[in-house]
Amino acid sequence: MIGVLALQGGFDAHLKVLRALGEEAREVRTVADLEGLDGLVMPGGESTTMTLGIAREGLAEPLRDAIRGGLPVLGTCAGLIMLDRDHLDVMDIVAKRNAFGRQVRSFEADLDFADLEGDSVHAIFIRAPWIEEHGPGVEVLAAVDGHPVAAREGDIMVLAFHPELSGEDRLHRLFLDRVRSAARR
Repeated sequence: MIGVLALQGGFDAHLKVLRALGEEAREVRTVADLEGLDGLVMPGGESTTMTLGIAREGLAEPLRDAIRGGLPVLGTCAGLIMLDRDHLDVMDIVAKRNAFGRQVRSFEADLDFADLEGDSVHAIFIRAPWIEEHGPGVEVLAAVDGHPVAAREGDIMVLAFHPELSGEDRLHRLFLDRVRSAARR
């Protein structure tokens, strides 16, 4: 069972991708919704609003505990921000919000990922962050103009862009491979 944090943002598009891949997926809005999850997607949206929703629902500590306990996570855009040292502090990164500029500076780019076979990944960046700093245990998976925009640390993978909007499912598949691997441990 894959949960998708559904307090705000693009959660529905992630649910559709996961279900199209044959996965059971459900919205996560409360602490009780974290029970029985094998993986979690933290979608894009607005990080300040997400922070307020997480606080309102009392989700911060339960999320930290679950992720530190080994729950695999995929964070996209604002989800990347929420996982950094300054927010939930479960990944050794610092995100720079709106790093590429305001909404009008949104863009698309093709990125090469060493872990993926086939063509480059078409990435949609909307008021996107980048990874400003990262610790030695963080593996950078892709960059734009020298700025990390995709990374992994253990079973946490973050993307500064929106694969759920481009029809790209290989990154969700890569995440699901981590979920299956974690389940076998």
